[in-house]
Amino acid sequence: MLPFSVVGEDAESTARAAELTTPHGVVHTPAFMPVGTAGTVKGIAAWELERLGPEMILANTYHLLLRLGTERIVGLGGLHRVMGWDGPILTDSGGYQVYSLAKRRKVEPDGVVFRSHIDGSEHRLTPESVIETQVSIGVDVAMVLDECLPHPVEPRQAEKSTMTSVDWALRGLERAGRIRAECPDWGGGVFAIQQGSLDPDLRRRCTEALAAAKFDGFAIGGLAVGEPPTALYEAVATAAPMLPAHRPRYLMGVGYPEDILHAVGCGVDLFDCVLPTRSARTGKVFTSMGDLAIKNARHADDPRPLDESCSCPTCAVYSRAVLRHLFVANEVTSVVLLSVHNLWYFLSLMREAREAIMAGRYTRFRAQVESDRGHMTSANFER
Repeated sequence: MLPFSVVGEDAESTARAAELTTPHGVVHTPAFMPVGTAGTVKGIAAWELERLGPEMILANTYHLLLRLGTERIVGLGGLHRVMGWDGPILTDSGGYQVYSLAKRRKVEPDGVVFRSHIDGSEHRLTPESVIETQVSIGVDVAMVLDECLPHPVEPRQAEKSTMTSVDWALRGLERAGRIRAECPDWGGGVFAIQQGSLDPDLRRRCTEALAAAKFDGFAIGGLAVGEPPTALYEAVATAAPMLPAHRPRYLMGVGYPEDILHAVGCGVDLFDCVLPTRSARTGKVFTSMGDLAIKNARHADDPRPLDESCSCPTCAVYSRAVLRHLFVANEVTSVVLLSVHNLWYFLSLMREAREAIMAGRYTRFRAQVESDRGHMTSANFER
């Protein structure tokens, strides 16, 4: 199993700092993983990603399978070589596409059949095949195949789907075990995914079934799919303590800064979201004093950087006025610059959170961040 140790705990919450050792390095948590869905973090060259210094990055098995194909990735030297990244990589199995591409897939007991959103070709993902694919391309952490449900969902459907996800997870782990026996040089790990919608009892049953097996880590799945913020917060607070404390905990797809800080306080270690780069493409900027829309006219003559407390390369060189000009002029450079800043903000936030946990002051740190940002949510961001 991948070595994992908790090295610090907050005195006033269940927040923790930990270290997860992978074949490509140690991941210091809490950590945010930039998303490189199809083999690159959008707008970010490999050398810029290295400068940003994330602990681990994420790619998506489904999209890589359709765009490049397993054989081509292997032939090019593996996923790390393809992405130009020497650090740890976690790959999602394609389970989220069960939710997001509902009209193009069919869930069967043995797995999922997809119609490609690119060319309409048919593809089958099974619990075993997704593990085989992730191992063959050399990832550090492979996610099991699961079914991510929408919100709301009927209780019977939620139960059936959750039990299917449990079965798929155990089948995936069994296949990984056989691969390890056949190819002992693969040193990566396998994470299970807790499902159960917003039903605490169902999530508990799911967790108990998964925790009995030797997974390297556990993820909280099936959230950020349309439920209200209060339900999300309650679900995370309930779900996180259910997961084994001696293994890493990963909250999938939840990425607003305040949401992440809440989850860190609940004992979650890992996060991923497309929000930093996707927001940059619409001109949305995350700062320590709240979020802003760079296209707004009030920034047209503003000589200040995006965030006066930020040390990112964008803030070191460009003013709000210039960035607004570039964005309004549809210069692709503007999206790159905003992406760099947003990622820097998220990664710095996690480093500061870790420092606060190690110092036993995380609760105060979180309160200060939220106060400075004006208790921002996706609903009250500057339009």
